[in-house]
Amino acid sequence: MTTRLLHSDKNVSDELDVAPPLHLSANYAARDADHLREISGPLGNNYYARRGNPTSERLAKVIAELEGGETGLVFASGMGAISTAMMAFTKAGDHVIGQQNHYIGITEMLDKVLPGYGVESTKVDQTSVEAFERAIRPNTKLIVLETPVNPMMHITDLKAVCDLARSKGIVTLCDNTFATSINQRPMEFGVDIVMHSVTKYIGGHHDLLAGSLTTSRQHAERIWDLSMTIGAAGNAFNSWLALRGIRTLELRMRQHNANALELARFLEAHPAVHKVFYPGLHSHPQHELAAKQMSGFGGLLTFDLKGGYEAGQSFIKRLELVDYASSLGGVTSTAVQPAVLFGGRLSPDQVLKQGIAPGLIRFATGIENTDDLIVDVDRALNGL
Repeated sequence: MTTRLLHSDKNVSDELDVAPPLHLSANYAARDADHLREISGPLGNNYYARRGNPTSERLAKVIAELEGGETGLVFASGMGAISTAMMAFTKAGDHVIGQQNHYIGITEMLDKVLPGYGVESTKVDQTSVEAFERAIRPNTKLIVLETPVNPMMHITDLKAVCDLARSKGIVTLCDNTFATSINQRPMEFGVDIVMHSVTKYIGGHHDLLAGSLTTSRQHAERIWDLSMTIGAAGNAFNSWLALRGIRTLELRMRQHNANALELARFLEAHPAVHKVFYPGLHSHPQHELAAKQMSGFGGLLTFDLKGGYEAGQSFIKRLELVDYASSLGGVTSTAVQPAVLFGGRLSPDQVLKQGIAPGLIRFATGIENTDDLIVDVDRALNGL
């Protein structure tokens, strides 16, 4: 995989640069009328920066190669990507199926944004394929998936849900941010559109904001057409940073995976911890399904402290190697208390439905030495 990450975009242009060039121009000149028509067509990127950018196109090509998709698009953020896709495949009178647990931005799209445009949604238990089937209506046009899900690490049976959707002519959209293309390739299970918050593991260094979609050319043209109006095109410099980051994605994910699994095993045996949520543990109720559709289990885990909310606050403050930060996927570890993070944007009822306990900690492992990370966590737990 690393070899493909390094070389899959070598032939995107005639340039001889060993490192990808950074294209900062917002406008492009045409040689003549025929050339103008050529560069201003669907998915064109050498015409005007709101339509795309050669650096962003290069990044989209590498991500599409990883995911096994035909083509892709880069956006200003992960939410820019997923909101554009959701709006491209729905209109007033349509119905969308989502999951009870999602990244908060997707939940707000389903609950607040789409209804304002006449699109209804139903959120279901993602662990039940039957729940997806029961929710389907004649006007269902889109099913939105996320697995493993933030923050409770539930798993969705991608093949079963996608087989069901395809039999009904419903488009499927999957957020693959937390698994990454290294651990999971949703298109192999039938997903139509794969989304990444490039800000997280693909960028990998806490220093950029971007999102991506990988799909068929037919779907990409439909999304691209709407994106021209919305204006959510990716930033060239952020795409260039992401190209740097993605080259080491497989190497970094090996350490993210290893750190999370060892930390999860350590926490499961610690007396201060009530429960650990990580699909790589045999105690996870969906471990077999996770092992079936994932080659690694990711760098994100959550655990519930016995001391509740105050214990969570105290634990995070005592950490020395870990930043108290809401984002994740970079080379350094971060931790956050979902009751605080989600409580500011979701109602108490929504927080409860997400299964978020007061003492829950969402921990995103970086690529630190595993033993150093466990020592830091152990010291913080023992000080409660």
